Amino acid sequence: MNLNFKHEWIETNVGVMLVLTMIVISIGGLVEIAPLFLVKSTVEKVDGVRPYTPLEARGRDIYVREGCYTCHSQMIRPFRDEALRYGHYSLAAESQYDHPFQWGSKRTGPDLARVGKKYSNEWHVAHLKDPSSMVPGSVMPRYPWLATTLLDTSDLVDRLKAQRAVGVPYSLTQAEYERNVKQFGEAIAKQLHIPNAKDNLVKQATEGNYDGDPSNVTEMDALVAYLQVLGTMVDFSKYDDDYFVKFR
Repeated sequence: MNLNFKHEWIETNVGVMLVLTMIVISIGGLVEIAPLFLVKSTVEKVDGVRPYTPLEARGRDIYVREGCYTCHSQMIRPFRDEALRYGHYSLAAESQYDHPFQWGSKRTGPDLARVGKKYSNEWHVAHLKDPSSMVPGSVMPRYPWLATTLLDTSDLVDRLKAQRAVGVPYSLTQAEYERNVKQFGEAIAKQLHIPNAKDNLVKQATEGNYDGDPSNVTEMDALVAYLQVLGTMVDFSKYDDDYFVKFR
């Protein structure tokens, strides 16, 4: 009876209710925030993660432009059913060079965090042109124009410089190039050197032949190149789940 009286008294006194509410919120906030000051980094230390090549970066731009993220997440949650369907749960390290990152929970279509190398280039091209031809009953719209639209590279350098401004380690100077050689290896460092971006883009598209037509570079080349790299950078066989726990 006494407890009920005190509870009623709190509820009928706005000032007391406000103070007690702020105290509870503050305690909850401290419980959530304080541990972050004790963790050196929430980005896992793994080998293989690198920025996108110029072609992959343009493919990602097209992916965002066409609104693919509204139906496909790139976040596998640490649940058994998701691991069985998609693979290892997503790491923060895998999205450290994504601006903006493509995590989320909206899935009209399947999660694409590990779609890279799961299907052939030909499959992706056919799927993007006519999704229902590859996945009967699919509600995904068609994107046939990607195969006939030449990739615009006129602003490629500016796009890479914009990513560089927010921390993606594309290089402009020789010193920055040498830094990338040490961090990613010479082959990747060459791909990340902005002065050679257009040549590197054309070379990757021609050698990869993502759209099935090596005579030109299309938006289909770029988008398929991007899809084929998703989830392929980290070799999870080198790590066990206990390794990642310390970064949470």
